[in-house]
Amino acid sequence: FSLIFTNCPCSLPFSDIEISRSCIPKPIDQVAKEIGLLPDEIELYGQTKAKVHLSALKRLKNQPDGKYVVVTGITPTPLGEGKSTTTIGLVQALGAHLHQNVFACVRQPSQGPTFGIKGMNEISDMFCVLQFNLHLTGDIHAITAANNLVAAAVDTRIFHELTQSDQALYNRLVPSVNGVRKFSEIQIRRLQKLGISKTDPAALTKEEVNLFVRLDIDPATITWQRVLDTNDRFLRRITIGQSPTEKGFSRTAQFDITVSSEIMAVLALSDGLDDMKKRLGRMVVASSKRGEPVTTDDLGVTGALAVLMKDAVKPNLMQTLEGTPVFVHAGPFANIAHGNSSVLADKIALKLVGKEGFVVTEAGFGADIGMEKFFNIKCRYSDLRPNVVVLVATVRALKMHGGGPAVTAGIPLPKEYTEENLQLLAKGCSNLSKQIQNARLFGVPVVVAVNAFKTDTKAELALVVQLAKEAGAFDAVECTHWAEGGKGAVALAQAVQRASQTPSNFRFLYNVELPVIDKIRIIAQQIYGASDIELLPEAQEKVAVYTKQGFGNLPICMAKTHLSLSHDPEQKGAPTGFILPIRDIRASVGAGFLYPLVGTMSTMPGLPTRPSFYDIDLDTVSGEVNGLF
Repeated sequence: FSLIFTNCPCSLPFSDIEISRSCIPKPIDQVAKEIGLLPDEIELYGQTKAKVHLSALKRLKNQPDGKYVVVTGITPTPLGEGKSTTTIGLVQALGAHLHQNVFACVRQPSQGPTFGIKGMNEISDMFCVLQFNLHLTGDIHAITAANNLVAAAVDTRIFHELTQSDQALYNRLVPSVNGVRKFSEIQIRRLQKLGISKTDPAALTKEEVNLFVRLDIDPATITWQRVLDTNDRFLRRITIGQSPTEKGFSRTAQFDITVSSEIMAVLALSDGLDDMKKRLGRMVVASSKRGEPVTTDDLGVTGALAVLMKDAVKPNLMQTLEGTPVFVHAGPFANIAHGNSSVLADKIALKLVGKEGFVVTEAGFGADIGMEKFFNIKCRYSDLRPNVVVLVATVRALKMHGGGPAVTAGIPLPKEYTEENLQLLAKGCSNLSKQIQNARLFGVPVVVAVNAFKTDTKAELALVVQLAKEAGAFDAVECTHWAEGGKGAVALAQAVQRASQTPSNFRFLYNVELPVIDKIRIIAQQIYGASDIELLPEAQEKVAVYTKQGFGNLPICMAKTHLSLSHDPEQKGAPTGFILPIRDIRASVGAGFLYPLVGTMSTMPGLPTRPSFYDIDLDTVSGEVNGLF
């Protein structure tokens, strides 16, 4: 796995874009061959990316898994603390510098923020290709198409049920073709769900026809929204159905950004094509007026969704600047979803690296959110067991948790963050200590990666290392990978190697068979530090509804702010004794979790006054893209 680029001045004082453009990567089919994939197991998308067929996992099923490492972080500032750069720096150190078989598995970022406020994702300077943050292989576009097909099916079904009799609906749903009427396979599944064993369309009674054709969707219960992979604040609330052809049947709806779609979470948690198809069919879009869940299978759209998603389920193979193989696959939200890359990418990578190799993946946001969901949701469904947690911390974020001034994107940092202040730093390490404790609750050794910035002093970095070890970390290491690539993370890689050789007594935080309220309370008290939870009336109602509908045994995916361990983003450090308010609870039944809403979650970002697109341009002579770094 020790792949080397040519003409790549990675250790010289060049800018990110100069380094990226100067690298000439190996052809991706050569990379695939060197990591053990067969020619018929890859599907090329140009010279720099390829999809990997799931047949590779079947071929390698008897191979032992490598070491499984998850990168998470302390509670971050709005600027982020470098989990993604640490992930890439770590795998480059393990591969190019320590000569271990290693794979990185990361999420595909949304295209929306690329043209909004973030610009290119922070790990893109680790890749030699611009496609990472653009179209890649079209997975997000496939999700957009699939999601919006479901949305169209929901409103169309309501419209036709409102405007047609039972018999007219039946005649159109089960038409006569060349004098023959028959149910499709998905319609037979609906009949079986209704307890109707007949397969001859002419044999149904009027009552059975009524049950079959009437989903009777209650518009007030529709949870399925349309999506778009563009930041557009004016789509947060819209009215649909205003054309005269819809005969006055309009309703209020909204657009979300594509990566918030449940289909993205389904993609990330599926362990194969068949499993993905079943999950797609279980997705609940609304309730009927009788209070019964209405699924995509009831709408008759499951097979079509599987067709749209059949290529997206294959992981995308890329490489870093130092030649480390990377799977970029799936990118679910880390608040209303679990915020981790795909199970399939991890499983294939673990087989490819071999027993002594390493697979490093990243969990979104801080350890209280992304890591907790990685363990309790992703590992529960994948049956994979992690060996090491890498917890990323920065002096900047810890000073914020110690009471430092607000950190705001686009505004220069106050002097508290650029000058030595050991007292402020020591106080803020309460957050580091709590997040180490959170990781150890799951029985996995923790290595703290102190992501060093140029304004950090030696005394500050040493203090963080010392306090991390005192809090129970297996080890704590200063890292300079942001500036030096893999070379700056060699000490971290060595610490991870040592930690991986110690016993990992992994355990889940809760039993899914517990009542919904008890599972929420365990997370709130043990992970966040709350004294208790408070369910507002809407949340109480949803607990009763989902329990009655048979969804009470699903894992919990808490949707709360990532800027605090509590529900209040202004509460820094490690607050305790607070009551965690649960505003509402929603269900992603296909993905396989309930997500309580602790606050108001925006699922459609807006554009700032000066979006990033002002700086993005195409050189029509050279073909180079400018402004994405």
